Amino acid sequence: MEEASGVLVEISFDDLVFYERCGGGTFGSVYRALWRSTNLVVAVKRLLVLEKEAQVLSFLSHRNVIKFYGAVSQAPNYCLVTEFAPNGSLYSYMRNPENEMDFLQIVKWATEIATGMNYLHWEAPVKVIHRDLKSKNVVIAEDWTCKLCDFGASRFIGSTTKMSLAGTFPWMAPEVIQSFPVSESCDTWSYGVVLWELLTKEVPFNGIEGFQVAWLVVEKGERLMVPSSCPPSFGKLMEQCWQLDPKLRPTFKQVLSHLKSMSEDESLPDLTNSFLDHKGVWKKEIQATLERLKRAERDISHREQELKERELKLKERERSLGQQFNVVKLDDYDVNTWRDVDVYQWVMQQRTSGHTADLAQYADLFLTNHITGRRLLRLTPEDLRSMGISSVGHVLDLHLEIEMLKAHNFRLLNFPPLLKQEPSSPEKESKESVSIMLIFGHHLRKGMSPE
Repeated sequence: MEEASGVLVEISFDDLVFYERCGGGTFGSVYRALWRSTNLVVAVKRLLVLEKEAQVLSFLSHRNVIKFYGAVSQAPNYCLVTEFAPNGSLYSYMRNPENEMDFLQIVKWATEIATGMNYLHWEAPVKVIHRDLKSKNVVIAEDWTCKLCDFGASRFIGSTTKMSLAGTFPWMAPEVIQSFPVSESCDTWSYGVVLWELLTKEVPFNGIEGFQVAWLVVEKGERLMVPSSCPPSFGKLMEQCWQLDPKLRPTFKQVLSHLKSMSEDESLPDLTNSFLDHKGVWKKEIQATLERLKRAERDISHREQELKERELKLKERERSLGQQFNVVKLDDYDVNTWRDVDVYQWVMQQRTSGHTADLAQYADLFLTNHITGRRLLRLTPEDLRSMGISSVGHVLDLHLEIEMLKAHNFRLLNFPPLLKQEPSSPEKESKESVSIMLIFGHHLRKGMSPE
């Protein structure tokens, strides 16, 4: 294996002859091109900005990692130049129904991908988290070897670190989706998805929008459906990769050990090939799971819309009732003249008192039953129960409040308060002159004088 120097080799843009576009990475478009000075056919990724990917690639050298030749660092023609993989991406290969895969090929490519990832995590000059491992970022070289590519989301790390959202949702670990601190085990999760792709040749979470996938994985704990007839060795490895706790996921050294044991299991090739031959059976399980998830997605969207509409109606109703309440001061009016909205307001006012706060929940019930002030004063405990108030304590509390209201109304009608004189405005004040006559006198009783 060649030693990577970490030195960025400068390539002239004029030294490149571009052919057809052959792909698009996360952070740029990829073209097949000729590097004229070397007479070498290469892959060139054109970028808007030359960021960390060139730096990451300059440190890497491994047979299962795409070979990096250099970069064009002169604006505006930023480019990365790597080896060209004539057999395309693993994703494209698996989409072709004519490309059949058996146990040996699946294990071979799964091992090569895991070997490349183990190098990034533990053997490279600097530790690298890929963060966007998926079948589209694995290419098949001329000798049919799998190689990792597209390091646009990758980062050097020395320990667990927090990173911004990067990657593609169906392959992303929950902690990456949530932008939590991540370690190299987020790549292990993505590897489990790639292994599922190798085994099923299906698109993960096919037909479900990315953000909905994120919601299903994070909030609902959903995982890709592993068919019931899947060989246990494959199923166990995938489930280990998808552990919610990153610390419980295997390292790639452990993954390689598991794959080695699988390759030495004499019964596994026949079991796996039989599983692959019966795809028509277990594919129905995958489709059924997808339909269930899509229904859940539609139901959630529908419920969210219903809740939003209900919230808007309630706010509109509160505004409408508020406008009516603002023109009424209940304490100053005979209860017999109250409208149903006034009674509603009175019940809602119970929430301002600690011991009757629970009674406010029945305000809508009074409004629905069109309880006016006159009817309110005549309500009995039996009437309250027939309205739908089942709590014995609440019935007693409401009846007590109604009795107190009766007493207040009796005082209002029979002993009306003195009229409150409205304060006069400064403009209406007038100055008045008042004459006061004071008469002073002194009176003495006979015989009481000290003289």
